[in-house]
Amino acid sequence: MKWRVIPVFMTFFLAGVAAVEPGSESWLQWGRNPQHTGFIPVVGQPPEHKFAKFRYDPFVKQETLDFAGLGVPAHYQVPLIEGDDVYMEFKTGKWIPCHPWFAWEQGKHCGPNAWETEIWNEKRLVWQRGKLVETWSFESDWKPEPNGYPSGLGAFEPVFHPVLSRDYLYIPGAGGTLWKVDKKDGKAVSRINPFGKEIDKRKFVAGPLTADSQGNIFYNVMKLATGQDQWYGHDVLGAWLVKVFRNDTTAAVTYHDLVPNAPPPHGKCPYVFYQEKTLPWPPSKHAKPITIECGSQRPGVNVPPAIAPDGTIYTVSRAHFDQLVGYLVAVNPDLTPKWQASMQRRLHDGCGVIIPIAKHRRQPDACREGTTVGVDPNTNDWGSVQVLDYSSSSPVVLPDGSVLIAGGNSYGQGGGHVMKFSSEGKFLTAYPYGYDITPAVFPHDGTYSLAIKENHYPAGLYCYFPNNIYCKPLPAAYYITQLNADLKPEWKFKDRTVDKKHPHGFEWCVNAAAYDVNGSVYVNSEDGNLYVLNRHGKMERRIFLNRAIGAAYTPVSLGPDGRIYALNDGILFVLGK
Repeated sequence: MKWRVIPVFMTFFLAGVAAVEPGSESWLQWGRNPQHTGFIPVVGQPPEHKFAKFRYDPFVKQETLDFAGLGVPAHYQVPLIEGDDVYMEFKTGKWIPCHPWFAWEQGKHCGPNAWETEIWNEKRLVWQRGKLVETWSFESDWKPEPNGYPSGLGAFEPVFHPVLSRDYLYIPGAGGTLWKVDKKDGKAVSRINPFGKEIDKRKFVAGPLTADSQGNIFYNVMKLATGQDQWYGHDVLGAWLVKVFRNDTTAAVTYHDLVPNAPPPHGKCPYVFYQEKTLPWPPSKHAKPITIECGSQRPGVNVPPAIAPDGTIYTVSRAHFDQLVGYLVAVNPDLTPKWQASMQRRLHDGCGVIIPIAKHRRQPDACREGTTVGVDPNTNDWGSVQVLDYSSSSPVVLPDGSVLIAGGNSYGQGGGHVMKFSSEGKFLTAYPYGYDITPAVFPHDGTYSLAIKENHYPAGLYCYFPNNIYCKPLPAAYYITQLNADLKPEWKFKDRTVDKKHPHGFEWCVNAAAYDVNGSVYVNSEDGNLYVLNRHGKMERRIFLNRAIGAAYTPVSLGPDGRIYALNDGILFVLGK
């Protein structure tokens, strides 16, 4: 995408080979397992051939047009794989042109938008005699949270994401409900409604579903106000973490109860500097930014809960109006609060670290002279990791019990940060890149490594103000980075593919990579290729899929036979030898 804003889950390896749990060769949910580690104990096949391809999104061209040609503003489901079965979303319906980007620039609203006329289906594909064929399709009545410009979604279509658990596929439905579907014949067994018999279409299933090892399902729900501007014009009317038991009974807890020490909804929360005439930022050594109404706590739009082996649930909360006020939230299996860790004021790598402090008044892309070392120039305070609704980052439970969460920030070329917390909620460390990524985890030799994308976007600190003297676009640089358990780089891979329009290379458009048992990492790029990098950061293989400049951020999964499932330009590709 060209435009970017501001668990122990198995025993450690012996001799580099993991102990395999029953059923661990399946990819049943986002990040493969309840901990979202993206690791599978199989050897991936070399991507030498394309065995199958299916177009799952027929609206890519229209979506790109409505986003001013800047890319595909959507997030998609990871292909779910169990034995010879593959489950994937397929969109049908109609696309009504809206051009929300232009509407926003003109201060207008864009609703109703095309999301309301799209239809989300889940299909079962089965390998038969070497071919992947469709056996059934289930049409859901789920709809994403409406765009309602100007909104917090930035025109990014939220993700529709079922989960496989035992004999069933649980599929998001309307009004915060789930469809429980027999995974063999595609017939609905029940509709699960945690909120009573009526379907309240102001409620929305927000983010992927997660299944724990006992077959319980966890997911987030939000209730929005009606009208054109559900996001900045009105507070949320409710937000819940829901648990569905195997017998279809449910329990739910409000985010208000999960984050009891958060600022009150009508309280004032610190925000950012915003006036061009006060550049460069911070405006002075002791300047303070504006405050805005906080809004109620709710989940990020695309956040799936993660489940630790001891049953602790991890999710992410934010103030509805202020993405700077975010929390990593730990919840007991009975849905009582365990702890909440603020993501605010944790970072000390802004001015004088990532961003230079100016030596003269007119120096571009720098913090003002005399600024305190380490602060975020946009707030003149220690940096906060933002919970962005157009991101799809999820918590990841690590083999030592600690937890990762990635998010955005408003400095450092839009790269965000990956944060690490202990299992007790203590902030441990951070790495200064990791926007819109669920880090993948490779356990080995009594420790583990992590794979993230590290996109340095070609944007200066103040370049959202056109033609000002402080804007100096920085050169782009794009890496896949492997970190150790302390979030220190072990290697970085930079692809050398360039062309006239991309002299610095192409953006990595993966939002959840996959590790195989050998530590090879599988990632996709906007140059149109699927890459396989070995555990030492060297390219083993790559295969061209389809050029997709401005590609959507998409996940990769591996099947039990090592076949690779990758998404590009609205097409599902299956690769192998």
